[in-house]
Amino acid sequence: MYRTIQQSLTAAIQAILASKYDVTLASLAVEQPPSIAMGELALPVAFELAKRLRKAPRAIATELAAELSAQLPEGVASVEIAGAGYLNIRLDRAWVARHIAADRHAPIGGPGFRLIEHTSINPNKAAHIGHLRNAILGDTFQRLLRPDTYKHGYQVGVQNYIDNTGVQVADVVVGLMHLENLGLDTVQTLVADLAAQGKRIDYYCWDLYARVSQWYTADPDQAAERKALRLATLHALEQGGNEIAEVADLIATAVLHRHLETMQRLGIEYDFLPRESEILHLHFWDAARQLMIEKGVLYLETEGKNKGCWVMRRASAEPRHSERSEAESRNPRISSQDASATTNAEAAETGPDEDAKVIVRSNGTVTYVGKDIAYHLWKFGLLPGKDFGYTKFHQYPNHMCWISTDSPSDEHAPAFGHADAIYNVIDSRQNDPQNNVIAALRGMGFTNEADRYTHFSYEMVALTPRCALDLGYDVSEEDQKRAYIEVSGRKGFGVKADDLIDRLTTAARTEVDNRHPDLSDDDRATISKQIAVGALRYFMLRYTRNTVIAFDFKDALSFEGETGPYVQYAIVRAANIFRKAGTTAEAALAAMPTLDIAPILNSEEGTTLWETWLLTSRLTTLIEQAIATSEPAYLAKYAFQLAQQFNNFYHRHHILNEEDATKKTLYLATAATAQREMTRALGYLGIEAPERM
Repeated sequence: MYRTIQQSLTAAIQAILASKYDVTLASLAVEQPPSIAMGELALPVAFELAKRLRKAPRAIATELAAELSAQLPEGVASVEIAGAGYLNIRLDRAWVARHIAADRHAPIGGPGFRLIEHTSINPNKAAHIGHLRNAILGDTFQRLLRPDTYKHGYQVGVQNYIDNTGVQVADVVVGLMHLENLGLDTVQTLVADLAAQGKRIDYYCWDLYARVSQWYTADPDQAAERKALRLATLHALEQGGNEIAEVADLIATAVLHRHLETMQRLGIEYDFLPRESEILHLHFWDAARQLMIEKGVLYLETEGKNKGCWVMRRASAEPRHSERSEAESRNPRISSQDASATTNAEAAETGPDEDAKVIVRSNGTVTYVGKDIAYHLWKFGLLPGKDFGYTKFHQYPNHMCWISTDSPSDEHAPAFGHADAIYNVIDSRQNDPQNNVIAALRGMGFTNEADRYTHFSYEMVALTPRCALDLGYDVSEEDQKRAYIEVSGRKGFGVKADDLIDRLTTAARTEVDNRHPDLSDDDRATISKQIAVGALRYFMLRYTRNTVIAFDFKDALSFEGETGPYVQYAIVRAANIFRKAGTTAEAALAAMPTLDIAPILNSEEGTTLWETWLLTSRLTTLIEQAIATSEPAYLAKYAFQLAQQFNNFYHRHHILNEEDATKKTLYLATAATAQREMTRALGYLGIEAPERM
């Protein structure tokens, strides 16, 4: 409701500016006064106009206030001038509260297809705690965008990119075939035997990956030979059609199934799993390469350190004498004629661009960035004649997850390569490759697409020393004094995602068992899972994306402070009020239109009550802010603040013992509104509200 009034207010002021001053502003800043005693909204528009109109801000504010007061937007009680020229807006508290109770709010959403890529774990070992931050961020963001019963939203597709031909998968294949001496048949037997024993292939590969990483350098005399083996295995994976590639596909697919099961425990689902093997087999790069050459951003370097490489010209860089087109590289006569037209002096002056990005190495292999450019051209529908085949892979309760194939698509398969905007949840260490993809789009003239490409970056997840000790790791005295300890999959030091979820669930179950021995085993299991998932997801979301997270079990599960369980408990507290009062939240809200609440809300005592209503009205504002900034932490902070506000209201007003019938109903409606909006806010964070805690 807050955003609805803000929109109508800014529209009214824009109309006044156009008619009175013949002025149109691209946007109007709307602030929140430092104290509610000064009103609910403040506009500094007079300061923006002062120079243009050559008037003092207060004089302009006086004129605007008079015009606006003559026809106040709905929900606005009055307009006042404050300070040197602010417009302070006071709301009609009773009118706004009734509309909040009726669940009226500003719409969110619009046209266009938003494509969100997140998780993207290499399918070579179990998911770990760092992967969880990526997946939780991406899943939360798609929840903010996707249509639901509360908002119109946007059309959304969620992708999880599977690098099944990369070096990490190659390392596991080396381990299987050379450390374990297994072939395709025996690897198939291994996978089946592990499943029969209730053991997990992703955990097996976790240990094997750490072993093979150390094996590469364990014997200095064998280091070169083992490096060559690794490279040969990688090339076999990329080429396909051989036993090595079949082993890789078998393992990668088995591990991928485990990844989906792990993420589903946290409510995280996907629409499409594009695999790198199909990008290679369907020759996406060949089409991208031709397009980049035609657009003039890719050329063959003939000099300097990148001689023999195909490199990408930086955005806005001028062509250099050493650049050769594809046609020139095939026709030495054309090339020599062009070269003869360039003097030695000019060559010395222009020279090769040593900072150009290598896209194809001199040995003919395509870099990660090259394949990523091809992939993102496809995402925007800019790769002529190229698309994946789509086949069913994993059935979720409410939709199918599809995977790429180089065969024809299944009947009624969807398509995903037509995005209007892209969000890539990839950690900050990939800033440079991501910037190169954007530069390639811009260099090819796809400026609109480049502007709608968002690198949704984030920092790493580490462990507090206390958490590392809880997990059974040996932590030196020096490390125990550090703020956090970094994890490393190659070294085998880290927290598997499923182990983390299990530990949190077990700890929550102990607390639930102590508090509610009367509940059934199934109910206590459900509540424990809800608390554990809420604790984990909130901990990953409460920090802004550019903050390193030091995870700690005790901090995450605490019922006090800025945690998921704290907000969940506030919702349970609200539910308990209605249970004890013998009524429902719906009944309290339905009674609002018949109540004379203005005298209560406009009183000094009612101001603290009104602050709760006002905060509940800001959910759509926070959702819009989180979308615009790609920062879910704003919504997490809002959920916590609303829980705090509700708890303050709960302790200040004795709801169940209130003798005034109007006040009691208003108090109940306040609790109902707070409960509703806290539940919604947590829902967008992927967190459920338990019935008991």
